[in-house]
Amino acid sequence: MFEKGELLLPFFIAMMCMMKTTNQYQAKLIAPFGVLGIVCNDDTLTGIQFLAANTMAQAPQSQFAIEVCKQLLAYFDDADFHFSLPLKRAGTDHQNRVWQAMCAIPRGQTRQYGELAQELASSPRAVGQACGANPIPIVIPCHRVVSKTGLGGFAHQRDGYELDIKRWLLAHEQR
Repeated sequence: MFEKGELLLPFFIAMMCMMKTTNQYQAKLIAPFGVLGIVCNDDTLTGIQFLAANTMAQAPQSQFAIEVCKQLLAYFDDADFHFSLPLKRAGTDHQNRVWQAMCAIPRGQTRQYGELAQELASSPRAVGQACGANPIPIVIPCHRVVSKTGLGGFAHQRDGYELDIKRWLLAHEQR
């Protein structure tokens, strides 16, 4: 049998190694509305996720993650800031067409799901699903797409924290 505590150190070391390798974020950035989880490789932004407001910040883990954070902070300071980050858009052809159309919506303006659908020969529901599947919100401005009768959804949510973020982003761009 094992002596008391004999397995504790190897178990602790294994857990610490797992924690290092399972961290999916290269940075966790405090934003005016909460915390953003930044996912990137050495030279391409692949995702931004909205994390719980009580999530602790995490310093950028690479030079590129530093640049992503700098550009996001510049946008939070000035809504006219234009992002110049290489992006990896992992989506279907339809999703990529919708995401490209969203990038063409000027700051301070919105488009309705139906308007984008008509432009892309699609349906409002399919455009809404593509908006919700956007892996790089803020940089690909899905918050600028609204419903005919109001705000619409955000990040596949119809209320709560995510909609508060959409409200904040739209108000920020109106200043």
